[in-house]
Amino acid sequence: MTDDAYLFLLDDASARLGVAPAAVGELACMETPAVRAWLDAQGSTPASPHLRLLPPEETAAIPEEAERLPVPLSDEELSRVRHGMAPEPLARIEGELLAYRDSADGRDGLIGRALAAGVAPRRIVELTGVDPATVTAAASG
Repeated sequence: MTDDAYLFLLDDASARLGVAPAAVGELACMETPAVRAWLDAQGSTPASPHLRLLPPEETAAIPEEAERLPVPLSDEELSRVRHGMAPEPLARIEGELLAYRDSADGRDGLIGRALAAGVAPRRIVELTGVDPATVTAAASG
């Protein structure tokens, strides 16, 4: 596994792999000379439907023949990429977890629902900022 996310180009724009960078909001890496030069060399643009992004833990799924470029993402950008890749039911609960950062009301119930929906404990910690022990206690209780 790598620590970098990857930009890559797919031949088939309808393939459901990764997330379009434009779908996750502004990414600092998209404005770097390295990314601009890579896109130019590929004859592509940041808005291309063929351009996709995967977080570090998913990069093994990139097809061997796909043109690719490692890119660093901030923690916040990486969280948006992961959120953009989540299936709709998980994306909804992740949205609630993100909103939780501003409120402590109903914490245990929300964490319990997230765990029941299949959100990984590490992801709950990442989204909410709660102590990992709190999530572990909710998972076992």
